[in-house]
Amino acid sequence: MTSTETRGVRLQIDHVHKTFGPFEALRPVTVDIQPGEFVSVVGPSGCGKSTLMLMVAGLMKTSGGSIRIDGKPLSGPLTDVGIAFQDHLLLDFRTAFDNVLLQGVIRGLPMGPVRERTRELFDRLGLAKAAERYPHQLSGGMRQRVSLARALVLRPSVLLMDEPFGALDALTRLQVRYDLEQLWMADRPTVLFITHSVEEAVGLSDRVLVMSTSPGQVVEEIRVDLPRPRPLTLGEDPVLAEHGRRIYDHFARLGVIHRDVLGAAAAGAHAA
Repeated sequence: MTSTETRGVRLQIDHVHKTFGPFEALRPVTVDIQPGEFVSVVGPSGCGKSTLMLMVAGLMKTSGGSIRIDGKPLSGPLTDVGIAFQDHLLLDFRTAFDNVLLQGVIRGLPMGPVRERTRELFDRLGLAKAAERYPHQLSGGMRQRVSLARALVLRPSVLLMDEPFGALDALTRLQVRYDLEQLWMADRPTVLFITHSVEEAVGLSDRVLVMSTSPGQVVEEIRVDLPRPRPLTLGEDPVLAEHGRRIYDHFARLGVIHRDVLGAAAAGAHAA
C-alpha cells in the first residue's frame, strides 16, 4: 500500500498571524511543508492551532502574512482539499455511503468513479457492512471513519485535520490512527494535522510543530525520520519516546503541565 509518489502540493505559510480586534490569537508562523509531507501541530488549548488550519483552508482571512499553494497565493477557499474535524459533521438523513458520495454530487463530478472510490475506502476502513446505515446507527469510531472516507474520496492534494480523533475512546483512536496512516501512505497528500495528543503527533508525522500558550507561536520543530508504518505507542520505539519526551519538556517549561505529570507520562510511555 505504500507509495513512493505523492499527490501532495507544497504548502508555504509565511509569517501568517491572526488578531481578533485587540486580541492576538496567533503570532507569526512560518513553515514550508513539502509535497506529501505529514506535519502535525501540537499545543495547549487556545494556542491558535485550529485558527491556523482554517486560514490554510482559506475559510478564515489572515491578519497578515501569506499562504501559497505550489507557489500560488491562496486567495479563497481551497478546492482540492479534504477536511476532517473532531465532529464528524455527517448528514443525519443520508446513509454512510451517501454522505461520502455527496462530495462528488456537490462538485458535479461523474459519479461512477466516485462510487468506486467510496467502495474501495469502505472496504479498507471496515465499513462495507455499514454502507446503508444512517449516522445514528453507527458507533463513534465508525462515524469518524466515514468522515475520513469523505475527506479522502476525491484523492485531494491537501488533507487538513483538526482533532479528528478527539471524541474517540483510546482503542478506537489507535485503530483509526492506523487506518489514516495506511491511507495516507497510499496517495501521499500533504497533511496538516492539528492535535492535543503528543503520541498522535509523533507517531504520524514527518515533522511536529510545538506551539506555545496563547498567543500561539511555534517554539520548536521536531523532525521524525523513522520508517513506516509506525508503532502505535511511543514506548515501542526509543526514538519515538525521546521525541515525545522533548515535547512534554516544552509543555512543562511553558507551565502547561506540572513536572510530576511529566514524570508519570514518561513512565507510562516506557511501560507501554
